[in-house]
Amino acid sequence: MALHLIKLCVGADSIDDLREWVAERSLRAIAAGLEPHSVHTTRMAPKRMEELLDGGSLYWVIKGQVQARQKLLDIEAFTDGEGISRCRLMLGPEVIETAVQPKRPFQGWRYYTEDDVPRDLTSLGAGIAEMPADLRRELTDLGLL
Repeated sequence: MALHLIKLCVGADSIDDLREWVAERSLRAIAAGLEPHSVHTTRMAPKRMEELLDGGSLYWVIKGQVQARQKLLDIEAFTDGEGISRCRLMLGPEVIETAVQPKRPFQGWRYYTEDDVPRDLTSLGAGIAEMPADLRRELTDLGLL
């Protein structure tokens, strides 16, 4: 069973903001002759890397709700120029919308088990993904999605 990470998406007001950031990072990678992926740097390296890289994703909390995920491609621990340990999370280029799930603020990242993750929006049924985000959010708040 895959293990996942969950992290606040600081600075993004919407999934579109996240997608723009990911597209920009992917274009930079392509320009440098690399695979089109984005990299997110964190302070702490996860200890359970094998489980995370066995099909895991990074779930993004935007405006207090889990709204999207990106596939984890690789995790690389390193030491920056100031001698501080850091970790690079290599993420797939696709931002996958999920069912909205409320999440309280927290610092850093947390492990997220398969039992806790919201389903991908496309798996919720015909027409759900085409609904406006505000309508989906309201229906979720009412317990109808």
